Amino acid sequence: MGLFLSQQQMWDRPLGGAQKKGQIPHWAGLILFGVLAFLCKVLFRYRVDNRESLRGFKGRHGVVVVGNHTSFLDVVFMFISGMPGQWTRFMGRDSLFGKAHGLLGWIISRVGAFPVRRDSADRTAIKRAARMLKDDEVVGIMPEGTRRGKSGKAPELHAGAALVAKMGNAPLLPMTVRDAEKVKQKGQRLRFPKVTVEYGSPVLLSDFDFVEKADRLEACSWYVMRECFALFRRTAPEQVDMAELFPDTRDYAPLFAEHPIPRRTTAEVLALLEVDAA
Repeated sequence: MGLFLSQQQMWDRPLGGAQKKGQIPHWAGLILFGVLAFLCKVLFRYRVDNRESLRGFKGRHGVVVVGNHTSFLDVVFMFISGMPGQWTRFMGRDSLFGKAHGLLGWIISRVGAFPVRRDSADRTAIKRAARMLKDDEVVGIMPEGTRRGKSGKAPELHAGAALVAKMGNAPLLPMTVRDAEKVKQKGQRLRFPKVTVEYGSPVLLSDFDFVEKADRLEACSWYVMRECFALFRRTAPEQVDMAELFPDTRDYAPLFAEHPIPRRTTAEVLALLEVDAA
């Protein structure tokens, strides 16, 4: 049953991808999914829109799921929205894995999470994520690094999601969790709003070849995050003011207005990936 696997062992084992040998045992993750899905359905009446954008990759290709981060529940909804059948390997900040004397780390490692050192180029985490993607697994990343508005730091946009996609030769899939941020707001009582998870259209890194190489990964991450906030705000991506959201990051809006990125379905993206692999 693999009850005594260490965190390190679970980070380096496959989960839900093409490599069937040596996977993290599913029983604990399935129990956790069942409990969380039941509670979230009862308390938040959650639904998932456009899940087919994610489902299309199942058994065919790895994908990097990218989301904006407004609530501590974002990761929970990202996890249950892919289940059953698609395990999301979350890249989480390393400090989480030592909380409660390592118990929290053991639990989240059971469902596929693995650590990354914040504010650094964590080569080990990037290599792990790339291996997962090449094994047709799903890797989940929240490029903001921390919940928006929960610290005194100015929001930062990291290019790690695009780098992981490049290393793993995988597309990126924007998503958002809407209204979970209303569950607990400062100075207010606990609330139970209806929560919606929504997936967008997948993005290929090769579509950004017109961008200068030095800026390409940042530009791709900027574009995908704009897609996430457009889903979150129920608006057109061009209506999202990224300069307001990320004041210390270059505004690529004029560049993408001049060079629109093609909008494709998951089936179309997979067809292009198959042609490139042939």
